[in-house]
Amino acid sequence: MRSVVQRVKRASVTVEGEKVGIIASGLLVLLAVGQEDGADDISWMIEKIIGLRIFEDQRGKMNCSVLDTGGEILVVSQFTLYGDCRKGKRPSFTAAAPPEQAKDLFERSVAGMRSYGIKVETGIFQAEMDVELVNDGPVTILLDSKKKF
Repeated sequence: MRSVVQRVKRASVTVEGEKVGIIASGLLVLLAVGQEDGADDISWMIEKIIGLRIFEDQRGKMNCSVLDTGGEILVVSQFTLYGDCRKGKRPSFTAAAPPEQAKDLFERSVAGMRSYGIKVETGIFQAEMDVELVNDGPVTILLDSKKKF
């Protein structure tokens, strides 16, 4: 699994003119599922996202997690994170999981994050979405459950 995690002051996702997910301060997570991903990848990704210490403590140090701050999470499915541009200029998405597998692992990931008692909003899987955010910092972290970067 791959994700782009952004610390935000607020974020929302709109589908066909309707806001379907809105959060205040917290994390915007763009999440992609790869063909070889499974339960271990879900666990790793959830633990990493929930535990990322990218929020400031009282001394201004990045020392707190979204759980520590009472923040919220907006998770948006983003298969294009598996785009491979090493050959040519048109990305190949062959490493991305097929929609059925991706949707199952995506939904299990969201459920896992919610199990921590955190407010978790989502977009709509496979929909054309407009994502708006105010990046706080900016702080943007790349995660890969296979630890490729």
